Amino acid sequence: MLGYYVDLAVRSLKRSPGLTALMILAIAFGVAASMTSYSVFRAVSGDPIPWKSAHLYVPQIDMWGQKGHRDGSSNNDPPDAMDYLDAIALMRDHRAKYQSAMYAISPSIVPPDASKHPINVGGHAVYSEFFPMTDAPFKYGSGWSSAEDTQRAAVVVLNGEINQKLFGGGNSVGKTVNIDGKDYRVVGVLDNWSPKPVFFDVVNTGGFTTGHEDVFIPFLRAIDIGMPNNGNTNCSEIPKSSGFVGLQQSTCVWISFMVELDDKAAAAAYREYLDGYARDQKQAGRFSWAPNNRLRDLHEWLDSEHVVPSDTQISLVVALGLLVVCLVNTAGLLLAKFLRRSSEIGVRRALGAPRMAIYTQFLIEAAIVGLTGGVLGLLLTWIGIHSVSWVLPKEIASLARLDIGLLLLTLLVAVVATMLAGLYPTFRASRVQPALQLKSN
Repeated sequence: MLGYYVDLAVRSLKRSPGLTALMILAIAFGVAASMTSYSVFRAVSGDPIPWKSAHLYVPQIDMWGQKGHRDGSSNNDPPDAMDYLDAIALMRDHRAKYQSAMYAISPSIVPPDASKHPINVGGHAVYSEFFPMTDAPFKYGSGWSSAEDTQRAAVVVLNGEINQKLFGGGNSVGKTVNIDGKDYRVVGVLDNWSPKPVFFDVVNTGGFTTGHEDVFIPFLRAIDIGMPNNGNTNCSEIPKSSGFVGLQQSTCVWISFMVELDDKAAAAAYREYLDGYARDQKQAGRFSWAPNNRLRDLHEWLDSEHVVPSDTQISLVVALGLLVVCLVNTAGLLLAKFLRRSSEIGVRRALGAPRMAIYTQFLIEAAIVGLTGGVLGLLLTWIGIHSVSWVLPKEIASLARLDIGLLLLTLLVAVVATMLAGLYPTFRASRVQPALQLKSN
């Protein structure tokens, strides 16, 4: 019976090619716009580490007081990064399961092949606990030890892409890399790790960046050799001394900080620790204000930093609005098409066809329109995904992908949406009175 209804639907659509094409185009454009916007929104709003995000927290300490709100802002949030003094104090106290202070670096690497030019790379100076805390995937080797943190060891973890450039992608553990004129021993190679968003350092990346995390070196080693900060630096007052040493002695914030805590109880204990630390600083005369700290889990942190760009949210809402308009137009066209066939419906009803048969026939016709519109919408979605770079930043646009999941979702949305649009026209068609139609004809 289903095949019979499909055949009737195809015949009916062929009888009105112009109207059919108009409905298919309306569905295709509406679905393509919404799916293109959704692909971007999905990419930027996804959980970068879903199996662990509930255990990752970002502590914030107010080391500025009223000086940090000189613009008159009512927002009483502390700075979103730390100064050197507080970051080192939290690392020394070590009240979390894992923790790491980190800052962005941009050194140059001299390739083993002397004929090649130095390569400017990006990366971070971190502590050894950074790798188990972020579950960074290793292809070869591992991170360095806590003892090597203390010893300021000249060790490095390479990411897969830079390892490919330097060593052809092979196991380079134990080999030497020249970074800024100093030799570093490779202890691990990551498997092309590039989380989106860059959850461990939102402050410097905004969550999304076209840069690469090529190298990771020990935090204290980077500080000792004076490897400069390549990230953001915010100050409430001018540092008393100049240079990188002056930055470390100032209240300027430039260091990201993340901790891993096992459960809510551990998080509550860590909040108490932060408040106790702030009270100690006040008692020592460093702070003159009451503790004003935050401890946000990863989801709260990403929300507070507005990692999901407002442009993508607005685009998604506008695209969904366009889809609704297209569906309303399609519903109107289906209603006109179905009611134009009132005589045919009356004859079928007079011959004994139940209302459910009429209902099923026209819903299948709407589904075929939706499926055809969905297939065309796939092509338009592919074009849209490859064109979003015209309106969105490159680092955001590059995240949009047309994968199997989005492909199936596009077809499903097209068919379901068109069938929903066809519910009222189908209901009206199934209510045609056969006696009235036969009498009028």
